[in-house]
Amino acid sequence: GNPLAVTAGLTTLNQLKAKSPYKALDRTTEQFVEQIEEMARDIGISIRINRVGSMWSLFFTNAPVVDLTSVQRSSPSLYARFFQELLDRGVYLPPSPYEPAFLTTTHTRAVLKKTLAAMGKIFKKMPVG
Repeated sequence: GNPLAVTAGLTTLNQLKAKSPYKALDRTTEQFVEQIEEMARDIGISIRINRVGSMWSLFFTNAPVVDLTSVQRSSPSLYARFFQELLDRGVYLPPSPYEPAFLTTTHTRAVLKKTLAAMGKIFKKMPVG
């Protein structure tokens, strides 16, 4: 391979090994997702969020999402509206519920707070159910 790319990859892996951000990142993602779920629940919006580590997916449904069929039963039109309204507010999620979102170590508390505020405003405009 390209020596520069290999060096960059090895340097990144060494930094990740030295700093070991995974537990903190998992905890941050867990808290973030819980806040989204709580906001939606308080407003009366039915969502499900699946999460593994810092990877998460949001579905507009009141049923568990475990496979393609259950994803298809969620509301892609509500997700599309949610996605577009977030995008209009400077928050970029994956454009479809078939793709996961990721938190990273570069997502600051301020960024997450801004994202949650935008989500709350959008949830308040959506149909309850």
